[in-house]
Amino acid sequence: MDRVSEFADVLRAWRDRVRPADVGLPAGTGRRTPGLRREELAMLADVSVDYIVRLEQGRATNPSPQLLGALARALRLTDLERDHLFRVAGAAPPRRDLVPRHITPGVQRIVDRLGDVPLAVFTATFDILLWNDLWAALTGDPERVPPEERNVVWRHFMCGHEGIDYTTDHEEEFATDLVAELRAATGRYPADPGLSQLIARLRRESADFDRRWTTAQVAEHRSSRKAVSTPVGPITVDCDVLTVPGGDLRIVVYTVVPDTEDATKLDLLRVTGLQHLLPNP
Repeated sequence: MDRVSEFADVLRAWRDRVRPADVGLPAGTGRRTPGLRREELAMLADVSVDYIVRLEQGRATNPSPQLLGALARALRLTDLERDHLFRVAGAAPPRRDLVPRHITPGVQRIVDRLGDVPLAVFTATFDILLWNDLWAALTGDPERVPPEERNVVWRHFMCGHEGIDYTTDHEEEFATDLVAELRAATGRYPADPGLSQLIARLRRESADFDRRWTTAQVAEHRSSRKAVSTPVGPITVDCDVLTVPGGDLRIVVYTVVPDTEDATKLDLLRVTGLQHLLPNP
């Protein structure tokens, strides 16, 4: 089968199988297909509708790896399906020695369904990939941060943690664990250029990071407690980090003790704290 034709065929087929409700879109009326419209896929992948049309008609060739990754995420593709999409597009699938960034359908469903708790998905090197509205309301909207600075380790050592209070012991432990997790990631992804550049920048620009890096500690950060300043007052949250098998992603979940003042404040934040995230009418 011709490669361009196969790419167009699978793109149309996978678009048709994704229901609007699966990606948080209303079904609407007058829909001729149960799947996504081209306009909806274009919006989810952040590309023009005309480009989607040309891809499906085989008139656009050699899409970039960045676009293919965006399409794979928008279409809720599995790892095998994503790799097939890359190959028939004439691109090499993401290498196994590079930090994984693909959001699997299962992880996406977790984010979609757990809207009542602040939740975000990170890579193994703490680049934020996906978050829900309550996360943005509690910690600040990542969209307002330059993409190159959407990394927890970078922000902790270069920007501090304004608005988040730790105990002295926990702050020391958290900083050490962040550095130790980056070192562990270098063993799993030795060829990842973004990881090596991040470490080089941090060692060059943060004496604190460099000091911790020279200890050569390897560890994993799994849980902690912190107080977050919010428009409704400080909220003490428990932070748990869940690892996604195979994809090496981190799902970070903030929870509060039920029937406490913190729970009341978080309930209030769900209402008032999200208002500033909505576009002006």
